[in-house]
Amino acid sequence: MMLRSTTLSRLAGVSHAFFTREGGVSQGVYASLNGGLGSGDERARVVENRKRMAGALGVAPENFATVFQVHSPDVIVLDEPWDESARPRADAMVTRRAGLAIAVSSADCGPLLFADEDARVVGAAHAGWKGALTGVIEATIAAMEGQGARRARIHASLGPMISSAAYEVGPEFKARFFDADPAHAKFFAPSPREGHAMFDLPGFIAERLTLAGIGSIDDLGRCTYGDEKRFFSYRRMTHRGEPDYGRHLSAIALKS
Repeated sequence: MMLRSTTLSRLAGVSHAFFTREGGVSQGVYASLNGGLGSGDERARVVENRKRMAGALGVAPENFATVFQVHSPDVIVLDEPWDESARPRADAMVTRRAGLAIAVSSADCGPLLFADEDARVVGAAHAGWKGALTGVIEATIAAMEGQGARRARIHASLGPMISSAAYEVGPEFKARFFDADPAHAKFFAPSPREGHAMFDLPGFIAERLTLAGIGSIDDLGRCTYGDEKRFFSYRRMTHRGEPDYGRHLSAIALKS
């Protein structure tokens, strides 16, 4: 049902999980632990799945918060949970309130969980290529610092995401990264198709974290595209022409 980071698991007072697609009640392409409120799945099933996730983290279902993700660098600091029908638009959250879980959804993009054990501040970020390129990682770290964290004490974990072996991109994609910084060329490998390349999203995210100067980085090293039994994948759905796909949730909370 879930994967855990070795580093985050060592921190006192922190509960976290990178939930897989296993252990829920959804059916069909959503089987079975689909946490995506924005998917076409039956809402009652998604609500039950999220209730199970909240329970695994030891928080009440109403204290399990997500945002309406828009591939932005925007971060929200939470003091109180909100009604899920009015989720704010953002791609990262930070909190220092105990008993409140913050979660991001993904199905190939990079879910990131952060924690400063001493300051008791945690964060969660959804880092697709666009968010990672435009600064969601750095913005999350800055928001944590605004709540008392120190970046040298922040531990970050990269959850399951698409690997470079499955992430073929076109020339326009490459150009955007090269225009931002020619040094980004190291994250692109040759593709069998002319003019295309294989993009290393986990490597790109890891470098952004390293350059930010945080205390440690832990990468679970799991590919969402390649492990259908355990993970949903937007790209796999696209290649197969399926009508929709499920979403994983990755969550972190401070224990009361």
